[in-house]
Amino acid sequence: MRGWIADTRPLRSPHFRRLWQANIVTVIGAQLTVVVVPAQIYEITGSSAYVGLTGLFGLVPLVVFGLYGGALADVMDRRTLLLVTTIGLIGTSAAFALQAALGLGNVWLLLGLFSVQQAFFAVNGPTRNAIMPKLVPTDQLPAANSLNMTVYQAGGIAGPLLGGALIPVLGYSWLYLIDTVSLLATVYAVLKLPSLPVESPSGPAGWRSVVDGFRYLRGHPVLLTSFLVDIVAMVFGMPRALFPEAAHIDFGGPESGGLAFALLFAAIPAGAVLGGVFSGWVSRVQRQGLAVVAAIIVWGLAMVGFGLAIGLADGHLGVFLWAAVLMLVVGGAADMASAAFRVSMLQESASDHVRGRLQGIFMVVVAGGPRVADTAHGAAAALVGTAAAAAGGGVLVVVLVVAVALAVPAFVRYRVGR
Repeated sequence: MRGWIADTRPLRSPHFRRLWQANIVTVIGAQLTVVVVPAQIYEITGSSAYVGLTGLFGLVPLVVFGLYGGALADVMDRRTLLLVTTIGLIGTSAAFALQAALGLGNVWLLLGLFSVQQAFFAVNGPTRNAIMPKLVPTDQLPAANSLNMTVYQAGGIAGPLLGGALIPVLGYSWLYLIDTVSLLATVYAVLKLPSLPVESPSGPAGWRSVVDGFRYLRGHPVLLTSFLVDIVAMVFGMPRALFPEAAHIDFGGPESGGLAFALLFAAIPAGAVLGGVFSGWVSRVQRQGLAVVAAIIVWGLAMVGFGLAIGLADGHLGVFLWAAVLMLVVGGAADMASAAFRVSMLQESASDHVRGRLQGIFMVVVAGGPRVADTAHGAAAALVGTAAAAAGGGVLVVVLVVAVALAVPAFVRYRVGR
């Protein structure tokens, strides 16, 4: 089993270990805020439309500052940038706690704070990923990324469960305060990092340098294809917008919430956590491009299986619910493997002076793909039903990723030395 359990060699690096341990604390705190913000907005307004605005108020700063933050990460000392953005996250979390404690009840203030928080996160994320090759050896990058993603996905399960249970007990302000305090662990880990200047910075940060990042990407087909296959997998294969209707109509659950609802939403992150726990093999893979294609094909086939399980359920809880959950778990594990390899390819093959900008583009793709998928799957389900929408999306993933692999053979042939 030693060859299959997660490769923990990156934890021998004290700098990576401190950041990873801090992330265990901060991810749960951050996920508490993810749950508490929409809950507070709904309590203030009683409107799901206002809750839905969090998608818009979150996506715009993620796109804008994800791209510009990547440019900053290619000219500034990355340790300094991590410290500034982490302190910014602490400030916004404290502001969330203060407005809740004062009982201001202003939805626009909440949405504004949420946007500012997402802007700091959009700069922090690419910077954190860009420093990884400085913290661990190149051959350990897939393992390090798997460890990080496992913690993130585990927080995605634990945070909402804790938040949902603790809102009636502690109230909004205390949960926001937990997020604020948890971020101090990251501040300590960042302060312990050495100076991390960029190797041969190309010039001042600005939108022209962002455009230069896209030009660099266009000249490197392997990296460009890694973005393209992720867009294919997420836009056509992410079925989360179908979960509420599938839980209620196809599996006979209550109109809101219920066992089927909870299981469907927890299944993909649970699969990702399992994939991370049993990720010891990723460090031994040399053909990373081929591994990405294989993982996305598994993801697409799992979504086909999910759609078939929905179609056969006939409005009852039972074996087909568990079959659907199993397919989502398999898909989550495959997506974790794909993401670990794609991030590693980006970190390994991109030049240091452009790594931050490419990580910014990566964040935009990762954040935007599922949101486009929500719209596409919702529209498709209205026309053909949830089962056909999910299964058809999975088929498109398989067909399109095979087509991309055939069109760009350099991506399939890409390998790293081990």
